[in-house]
Amino acid sequence: MDVPVETWNGLGAPLMSLWLNRFYIYSCAAFGFSLWLCIQFITKAKKQNAKHLQTFSKVTEDDLAKGQTENLHITGVKIFYGSQTGTAQRFASILAEAVGSVDLPAEVIDLKDYDPDDSLAEEATSKNVCVFLAATYMDGKPTDNAVWFCKWLEETANDFRVGKKYLKGLQYAVFGLGNSLYVDHYNTVGRSIDRWLWMLGAIRILSCTKGDSNVAKSKHGSIEADFEAWKGKFLARLKALCKGEKKPCSGRCKKGKCQSKRKGSPEASDQERRALKQEEKEEELFETTSEEESGSEEGGVANPVVDVEDLGKMVGHIKKAQRERELDKEASQRSGSQQPHEEDERREMITPALRDALTKQGYRLIGSHSGVKLCRWTKSMLRGRGGCYKHTFYGIESHRCMETTPSLACANKCVFCWRHHTNPVGTEWRWKMDQPDMILQEAIENHRNLIKQFKGVPGVKSDRLEEGMLPKHCALSLVGEPIMYPEINRFLRLLHSCNISSFLVTNAQFPVEIRHLEPVTQLYVSVDASTKESLKKIDRPLFKDFWQRFLDSLTALAEKQQRTVYRLTLVKSWNVEELQAYSELVSLGKPDFIEVKGVTYCGESSASNLTMANVPWHEEVVRFVQELTSLLQDYEIACEHEHSNCLLIAHKKFKIDGKWHTWIDYDRFQDLVHEHEQSGGATTFTSADYRAETPSWAVFGAREQGFDPQDTRFQRKNKTKDISGC
Repeated sequence: MDVPVETWNGLGAPLMSLWLNRFYIYSCAAFGFSLWLCIQFITKAKKQNAKHLQTFSKVTEDDLAKGQTENLHITGVKIFYGSQTGTAQRFASILAEAVGSVDLPAEVIDLKDYDPDDSLAEEATSKNVCVFLAATYMDGKPTDNAVWFCKWLEETANDFRVGKKYLKGLQYAVFGLGNSLYVDHYNTVGRSIDRWLWMLGAIRILSCTKGDSNVAKSKHGSIEADFEAWKGKFLARLKALCKGEKKPCSGRCKKGKCQSKRKGSPEASDQERRALKQEEKEEELFETTSEEESGSEEGGVANPVVDVEDLGKMVGHIKKAQRERELDKEASQRSGSQQPHEEDERREMITPALRDALTKQGYRLIGSHSGVKLCRWTKSMLRGRGGCYKHTFYGIESHRCMETTPSLACANKCVFCWRHHTNPVGTEWRWKMDQPDMILQEAIENHRNLIKQFKGVPGVKSDRLEEGMLPKHCALSLVGEPIMYPEINRFLRLLHSCNISSFLVTNAQFPVEIRHLEPVTQLYVSVDASTKESLKKIDRPLFKDFWQRFLDSLTALAEKQQRTVYRLTLVKSWNVEELQAYSELVSLGKPDFIEVKGVTYCGESSASNLTMANVPWHEEVVRFVQELTSLLQDYEIACEHEHSNCLLIAHKKFKIDGKWHTWIDYDRFQDLVHEHEQSGGATTFTSADYRAETPSWAVFGAREQGFDPQDTRFQRKNKTKDISGC
C-alpha cells in the first residue's frame, strides 16, 4: 500500500527525537561508568605510589645517614681546571666548597699536574664525577696549563685504534669560560673537551655550559652569575644522582646533547624554547658528526651506512671530485700538442681528506708527501720510563729519535698495518715531489715543536727534554715506503751531514732501489713471511711479480757492506710454522741481524681480519726464536726486549771474546760515512767498523730482560690498549 509523502513527513520528527533521547541517555551512562573506573584506578595507583615512595625515601635516607655509598651512583667529585688569569681556579675552589656541603668529597686538580695518559681511563672505573672548568685563551687556544691535556684528549678521540668506549663509565660535566666578543673561537676549548670526552664514550651528567665574560651577552649578566647558575644545576643533579633519582644522560638524544626541556614541551616557556633553539644552533658546529662517531674511510674504519644528514656532504664531495676530473680533462684538451712539464701534471700525494685525518691523529705533515710524528717510546724515555727495543739492541737514545718518512705511499697492504691502509698505495712514484732539504728542515722543526709540548708535563726530565730538541737518530719507518722517494739518497746524505744516524725500513718490493741505495746506518727489510702464499696473504702486495721482487730484494741486501737486518713480524696461526723456509731466506740475504717481534694488534678494521688471537705471547716468540736459531749455523740469540715482545738474533761475527757488540758507535759511523761521501764512494767501510759493545742488561738471559736499569719501569694499573704509536 502506498503511503502519502505527507504522512511520512509527519512521523519523521517524533521518531528522530525519540532516537536522540535514547542515544543521549546511553552516552551519559557510558561516560559516567568510564569516569568511575578511572577514579578508582587513579586512587589505587596513588596509594601504591605513596607506599613505594615512603619505602624508597626511608632506604635512601638511612643509607646517607650511615655513610654507605656502595648503592649510590657517585662517591666523590674531581674538579679539573685550566686557568690563565685565575678565574677558573677560583671557580674550582668555590665548587669544591659547595660539593662539600652535600657531604661528598671533592678534589681540585690543576690540569698541568694531571697525566691523562696514565689516569683518565682509571676515572671511568671509579664512581667519581669529573668536572672540567676550561677557559678559552688567545685565539681559541687552551690555557698554558691545559695544552697537554687538550692535545692528548684530541689525539685519543680521533685515533681510530681507540674504541668508542675507551672512557665508558666516566661521568662528567663541563663549564667553559670564554668571551663572546671573540665570535670565531667563543668557548671552543670547553666545547671541544665536552665533544672529545663524549666521542670516547664518557657520560654527560649535564650539558656543556658556556660562561661569558662579556657582560653584554652573558645570559645572567656576568661570568660569575653564569657560573652560579650552572653550579646550582650541577648540585641539584649531583644530589639526584646520590639518591638514585636521576640517571646520567643516555646519549640517545640529538647528537648526545642533554636537554632538560624540549622545545615543544608545554612546560617550557617561550623564552626557554628560544634559548634552547639558539644553544642548539651554536653547538651544531661543535657536536660530533656521524663521520667522527663511526669512522670514515679516512679514519680507518669504513662504514657503508650513511646518515641522511650526511648525504649533503657526500653529494658535495662527489660533485667536487667530478668537477676536478672535468677540469683536468679540459686542461689536457687545451694543451693539445703541447707537452707540459711532467711534474706540473702530477697531483699531490696528500689529499685534503687524508691531511685532515692524519693531522687529527697527531701527524705533522710536511709538503705534499712527507710526515713526522712522535713515537710513544720517545715520550716514554723523556719521562725516564725506558726506551724502545732499538735502544736495547743498538744503543739508540729514544728521546732523541725522530720518526719520519719522505713517502706516505706504500706498495703493500699488510694485514697488521697500524694505519689500516688509509695512506696512498702505488707501485711507482707518480705524485709531485718535494725537495729533500725542505723535507729535512721541516721534519726537524716539527719534531722540535712536538718535543716542546712536553715542557712541564709530569715526570719529564729536564736534561732529556733539552737533549730531545737535538735529534740524533732518524727512524725512516713511520708509515709507507721511504725508498720509493726518488731523492732518497740525497735525503740520507743530508741526514748524515747533520750528524743524524739513519734507520731505513723497506718492504722488499724494490730491489733496484736497494742496490742503488747509498750507505745507511742500518738497513731493514721486512720479512713477514717465508713462502709465496703466506707473503701474499699477510703483506698483500700490489706487484704481480711480488715474490720474485721479494727474493731479489734479499739478494740485493746481501751485497750491502753496512749493517743489515731482517725484520720478522710473527702473526700467530699465519706465519709461525715456517721455520725451515725462514732459515733458507736467511742464507739468501745473509743479514747481520734478525729482529723477531710479535705482531701488535691495532684495533678492528674492515681492511683486516686480524684479532687479538693472532698476537703471540712473549714466551711463544722466545720459543720461535730458539727453534729458528737452531737451524742457523752462524747465528745466536743476542738481545731481548720483553716490553716490546721482541728478540734479536745476531751473526756470530758480532760476538767478540764472548761479548756481544750489537750496539753502534754513532760518532765512528759519522766519520766513516763522511769519508765515503768526500771520496765520491771510493772509500768504503763495513758493519764491523762501527760496532760497539752491548751492555750486560741488554743481553738475552739478563735479569732486566732488556730494560735499561737507569730508567724506572712503569706498569699501568689498567691494562688498556696501547694507543700512542710506533
